[in-house]
Order: sequence, then structure tokens, then C-alpha cells
Amino acid sequence: MTRTTTLIGSLLLAAAMVPATGLAQPRPTTAQVEALGPQEKEMLTVAQDFARRVTESMEAWLASKEVSEERLFSFLYYPMARTDPPKFTTDWDRLADRDVQGIEEAVLTRSQALVYAVLVDKHGYLPTHNLRYSQPLTGNLANDLVNNRTKRIFNDKTGLAAAKSGAPFLIQRYQRDTGETMVDLSVPVFVRGMHWGAVRLGFRAADVR
Repeated sequence: MTRTTTLIGSLLLAAAMVPATGLAQPRPTTAQVEALGPQEKEMLTVAQDFARRVTESMEAWLASKEVSEERLFSFLYYPMARTDPPKFTTDWDRLADRDVQGIEEAVLTRSQALVYAVLVDKHGYLPTHNLRYSQPLTGNLANDLVNNRTKRIFNDKTGLAAAKSGAPFLIQRYQRDTGETMVDLSVPVFVRGMHWGAVRLGFRAADVR
């Protein structure tokens, strides 16, 4: 079980009034940004660029017909045998392995505070984790829980809030299933004007490092 604290209060509630479908990427107001601390502002800028880059990749998949819009938005998950916690493939996760992981790794270099930088769909499915969390499965559950976190559905309270939010950004403070206390900043991802999911940045708060 994870414990979650959602930050920025009323500013977040106002941002959440933005509709989640049929729109371009929502942008925060100046007041919402100015209410953030220096580290949160930095991470928001990183997340916005991250969202832009993965959106460009996903729309390129559609344009090249490597995956259809129907398949990308079908949210079908195919269980992988003998995985615990369960892992899944999709009709497009191989494209994320090819194109998204490199973007994620580049994002991680932008701050030493970053622990993860990932793309998730709106049900919390994470197709391609960072290299450090995509190590070969060993069969040791405790080891694999930490080192192989890719292709899982993170449908805990924090994960679903990030995945489903149509607000310009969402900041949550929570405890991971590995025991770490983390700040999670997410920005929604819109593909062809439709809400598909989010990018999530996990980082250690400056006041606790």
C-alpha cells in the first residue's frame, strides 16, 4: 500500500477543470507556476519537454502506420507468463522500447535528483521503464521488484491519479512499493488531441536529500 499526499491544493483543483479529451496539451497559468518552489519549477519544465518529445514519437508511429490509432487507444494488455508482479505486452510496446526509452534516459541526465522518468497510459501501464529498472529477470522476487519494473500496470492511488489527470500538471508525494519516499510530478500526454496518458518524473525533494 502507498501513502500519497497531493500538493498545490486549490491551484491543482483549478487546473483539473481542463477537459481531458479533444484538446491540445494543457498549459499551466502563470499563477500556478509561480506558486511552485524552484525544484518543482525545474521539474515541470523537464516534464513538459518530455511530454512533447514522446507525443511527437507516438504521433510518428501513427503517421507511419506502425500502429493504428484504434490499437494505440484500445488499452489491450497481454499477460507475460511467469511474472510477479504481473507484466504485460501490448500491440505497440515494442515501439516504446525502440523510441521512448532513449528519451527517458536523456531526461534522467537533466537532474541528479531524478529517480525515474517514464511514460504511462491512462490506466497506469508502463511499457518501457528506464534502463536501471529494466534489468533481466532473475526469479528472485525481492531483486526483481526493484530492478525490473518495466511493462507493469501501476494502478495504485498515486499511479492512477498521475495517469488519469487532465490537469496541466500534478504533484504528489508518496511512498513507493520499494519503501522510498518520492515526489512524483506528472504532465498529461495528448495524442492527436486525445488524452492518452502521462509522463511521470519521480524525484527526491531538495529539502530531504
